[in-house]
Amino acid sequence: MLNPQRTIDDLKQLRALTGDENGAQRVAFTDTWLKARAFEREKLSELPVTVEVDEAGNQWATLKGKSDREVLIGGHIDSVPNGGWLDGCLNLLAGLEVLRRIAAEGTPPVTVRLVDWADEEGARFGRSLFGSSACSGTMNPNDLRHLKDKDGVSLIDALARVDIDFEKIKDSHRQIRNAKAYLELHIEQGPVLLNMDLPLGVVIGTFGVERWSCKVTGQAAHSGSTPMNVRKDALLPVSHLDIGQYEIAKRHGGVSTIGSVITKPGIVTSVVGEATFTLDQRHMEAGKLAAMFAEAQELVATASANANVTAEWNKIWDIAPIPFDATLQDFAEEAVLEVAGVSHRLPSGPLHDAPEMQRAGVPTVMLFVQSLLGISHNKIEDTKEEHIAMSVQALDKLASRTMAWVAAQ
Repeated sequence: MLNPQRTIDDLKQLRALTGDENGAQRVAFTDTWLKARAFEREKLSELPVTVEVDEAGNQWATLKGKSDREVLIGGHIDSVPNGGWLDGCLNLLAGLEVLRRIAAEGTPPVTVRLVDWADEEGARFGRSLFGSSACSGTMNPNDLRHLKDKDGVSLIDALARVDIDFEKIKDSHRQIRNAKAYLELHIEQGPVLLNMDLPLGVVIGTFGVERWSCKVTGQAAHSGSTPMNVRKDALLPVSHLDIGQYEIAKRHGGVSTIGSVITKPGIVTSVVGEATFTLDQRHMEAGKLAAMFAEAQELVATASANANVTAEWNKIWDIAPIPFDATLQDFAEEAVLEVAGVSHRLPSGPLHDAPEMQRAGVPTVMLFVQSLLGISHNKIEDTKEEHIAMSVQALDKLASRTMAWVAAQ
């Protein structure tokens, strides 16, 4: 029998084991992360599953079914430094409870696997979705060879310390050769469900993301002796865009953020001669995402011409919007309606491991549970316990529908 309270108890045990007064400290490939993994294996030892760690450090628990076709339930036990008690680990410990229920009922019709992806957060080396992108095949390892943490430790050495051979990480792709569906539960990390007073939601997919850097070049000059009408102030286009991006995002239904601005010479007595800023834009539709950036470029170009400065754009990174499987979205909505009586479909702004499975051709869906205050990556991150219990129930019902669907294929 499913026991959602057991998930809540497990979450609190993990918090006590791997957190401190500043929050969760399960940063990937650290000793605390290894302690969390050991905690997970201890819980899994009570079940008739086999446990293995693949070439990319992902940990798999497999409950063999009557068919080799597989339903995957996934999450990540790593956290950001000083993180919350639910981000990532709710996925796994709710999945563990679903696995308990399925195992107690005998051999399932299909094989069910619980996966703990390695380093979803990217908090230490700046590369998110490490394990899942290695497994999906979208990772280019050569892009990661140079990465080091703030202490100068290389990613390759950190992996070797926990018995991961960097040269073999993409061999983890073998793990999904029989995967027919992937399910993931996550706290929303935002305020949509909270503002709608809904406990649960169905995720339609993840936003496409474009990240750009732009260098605006003007002329440094004395702040006291340079008249306003002759200045070549490199900060002016940035200021125009910071205001204008709100209208751009509103018009297209996306989000836009200038997260960093660096000015030179950066002193109080000089007009800004150079301003370099970053722009992060996100949308569920590729066309509208492209339109948002085009409008941002046009705004900066116009403001630069008026200020007699120049602007040069360089792409940092991008990922296309990733819609989730339509059939699984329907199953997820049925599960949420059965548990909560009302459902809402919404996109995910943050990235998750789930889209990597969809990118690999594995039908995928996510469930969201309400986040109090709409806050995550912070020790104040929280969700009502009754909502946690409901999320476990919804994941369980989704798993049952999905197993039946995969078995019938």
